[in-house]
Amino acid sequence: MIAVLLAASVLLHDSAPVPATQAQAPATIQAAPAEVIVGEGSARYRWVRDWARLPEGGKFGNTHGGIVIDEGGRVLVNTDTDNAVVVFEQSGQFVRAWGKEFRGGTHGMLRHGTGKDERLILAHTSRHEVLGTTLAGAVEWTLGYPKESGIYGAREEYNPTAVALAPDGRLFVADGYGKSWVHVYDKERKYLKSFGGPGSETGKFQTPHGLLLDTLGKTPRLIVADRENHRLQVFDLEGQCLEVVAHDLRRPCGLARFGERYAVADLAGRVTVFDAEFRLLAQLGDQPDESLRAQNGVPPEKFKAGEFISPHAVCFDAAGNLYVMDWVSTGRVTKLEPLPEKQ
Repeated sequence: MIAVLLAASVLLHDSAPVPATQAQAPATIQAAPAEVIVGEGSARYRWVRDWARLPEGGKFGNTHGGIVIDEGGRVLVNTDTDNAVVVFEQSGQFVRAWGKEFRGGTHGMLRHGTGKDERLILAHTSRHEVLGTTLAGAVEWTLGYPKESGIYGAREEYNPTAVALAPDGRLFVADGYGKSWVHVYDKERKYLKSFGGPGSETGKFQTPHGLLLDTLGKTPRLIVADRENHRLQVFDLEGQCLEVVAHDLRRPCGLARFGERYAVADLAGRVTVFDAEFRLLAQLGDQPDESLRAQNGVPPEKFKAGEFISPHAVCFDAAGNLYVMDWVSTGRVTKLEPLPEKQ
C-alpha cells in the first residue's frame, strides 16, 4: 500500500537516586537562545527554531516540492524520498508520512475540497503527470502530458511543477521544468488550451515554477512565479496578462496569500512579502552569503536561524503562520509566527 508510516518510540527512564554522601557537580545553566525576529513593520515574524520534529533517527532528505495545510490545520510537506508527503501538526509534531511510489519528483501540491471531499492534487516531474489523491495518498486519477496541445513530441518533455484550481473547477498546470507553458483543463480534466511558452516578453515564461489562484479581488486571477525571468505575472483565467511584478525579486519559486498580503519564496535566499498592490512590505531571512543562495548542498551546520538558503515553497495557515521550505539536500522547513507591528 502506498502509505508508508514512520514510527517513533520514546523511552522514559527513571533517574537512579544519588547517594547523599556522593559529591554532586554544580548544575550547568545554559542560556536560552536569543529570539530571532525577521521582517519589519506590519510583516514581522518570530523564527521558530527546530520546528519540525521527526521521529528519532528520522531525516527529511531533499525538501523539493510544496507545502499545504489541510482542513484540520495539519502541515503537509513534500520531499524527494520514500516519504513524498510528510504530515505534521502545527506544533511541528510528526504525524505520518507516505508516498514511496512517488519518490523523486512530487514537486507541486494543492489541497482542495472539504470534509469527506478533501483531496490533494500533485504535480510529479519525473512521472510527467498530475495525480489526484486522497489525503492518505490513494490515487484516484492521473493526467498525462497534454498531447492535444501539439507542443510535445514525447511525455518526457513534460515536467510539471505546479497546479492551481479555479472556483469553476478549471485546472491550471505549469510545465516549469519542461517547455514553460501553462496548460488549462476543464472541471472534467479535459484539455482546453495552453498559454505562455518560452521567452522573456510579457506573457511568456522562463521556468513558470509556481502558481497561485488568487481570489483577493472580485475576479479570480492566476499568478505565475516566472522564475528565470525574475518576476511574477498576473493573468486572467483566459490567459491574458494583466500585470507584471518585476521588482524586489531574484528567482521567485512559489507564492501564497494570507488576507491582503502575498509571500514569495525566492530561491536566491529570501522570502519577499508584498501587500495587495504588490508593494514591498519586507524581505525575510535574506541570506547574506551569496555563495549559499540557491544551493542544494549546503550542510546543516551552515544553517542559521534568521537566514534562509534556497526558499522553494511557502504556505500560510489559517492563523497567518508562514511555513517556508528550503531546497536543501538534508531538508529544512521553517515556521514563522506573525508578530504585531511595533508602535
